Amino acid sequence: MELEFDIKITPNDLFDYMMYHTYTGMSGIIGTVCGFFMILVYLKGYQILYLIGGLVILFYLPVSLFMRSRKQYLETPAFKEPLHYLMNDEGITVSQGDSSESQSWDDMVKAVSTPGSIVIYTSRVKASIFPKKQLSDQRSALIKMISTHMDPRKVKIRGN
Repeated sequence: MELEFDIKITPNDLFDYMMYHTYTGMSGIIGTVCGFFMILVYLKGYQILYLIGGLVILFYLPVSLFMRSRKQYLETPAFKEPLHYLMNDEGITVSQGDSSESQSWDDMVKAVSTPGSIVIYTSRVKASIFPKKQLSDQRSALIKMISTHMDPRKVKIRGN
């Protein structure tokens, strides 16, 4: 079994990934809970500073992630051209221009789905992003490839 396609990452793809990565981590969860808690305290009749603080906490992170995704897109040369992916029984090979990098399926950390992408984590913080819009008819083949080659405990792909 072999699967091959090209992916061109956009700022929106990066933002989707960053939002998922942040809000499924401890800091995103704690920040959200604190923001809502501060708003609830304000609603109980306390000072407006609680409302302002809660709103800042809840809206700062998404806005900063949005701006950071734009900046990262502009500053990363790899995002200027499409990435070519070749997936087979051995693993994933990513190439662009003259450079190429391979990684075996056993080394993959996890695979998840976000609202806009399917993401394969190659380390705790590095990932290959596959925007659903660009996959079109290859989306089900990609999910099958991932499910076939990765430990089921590492695969959390829903709502494909």
